[in-house]
Amino acid sequence: MVGGRVVAEARARGHRVLALARMPTSADPYVTPVAVDAGDPGALRAALAGAATRPAADAVVVALRTEPVDREFLVGATRAVLAIAGPPGVPVLVVGGAGALRSPTDPELLVADDPAYVPPAIRAVAAAGVAHLGACRAHARGPWVYLCPPAQLNPGERTGRYRRGTDTLLTDADGASWISAEDLSVVVLDELENPGPDHLFTVAAHSAGPSVG
Repeated sequence: MVGGRVVAEARARGHRVLALARMPTSADPYVTPVAVDAGDPGALRAALAGAATRPAADAVVVALRTEPVDREFLVGATRAVLAIAGPPGVPVLVVGGAGALRSPTDPELLVADDPAYVPPAIRAVAAAGVAHLGACRAHARGPWVYLCPPAQLNPGERTGRYRRGTDTLLTDADGASWISAEDLSVVVLDELENPGPDHLFTVAAHSAGPSVG
């Protein structure tokens, strides 16, 4: 849901895109689809290192999702990308989960541990997000940033506007926390083009508070 929209947003801004996926397809001549298993570090290295017909990547977006959630895969694949991109200093933006954020009602509690936002049925997904961020924080080589979506992320409208926060879940006046996948892709490209100061940040729809964009 996120990766394809990031590709579309990047192309709308005139960027060339190297799209890595298990079964990538694209009719756009400026999108190079590469079939790769994100769990294979060797394949990732070959895909990101460039080739005779194209330059190496100058920024990487990691947008992984498994159903059911596979914590070891998410952590392992992200570690592999960070290890590959780190030495040459290629920026890596990891799209994570809201579970790693602090609860807006209790700063001592992570969203992953707050039943108001994470019912038991999705606790494993939220916990995977916490481990996912931990893998990034354990990586000291090269620039990276971890983007936490709000509590709800669904396909919707691209408004180009959003609110930005740091390590605490953003909510509106009614306590809702959401953004469209289209606007999340705007966030990703905004961050790549004009990096902010934070290793960890979050966003939400612009329905309340100051907006960006």
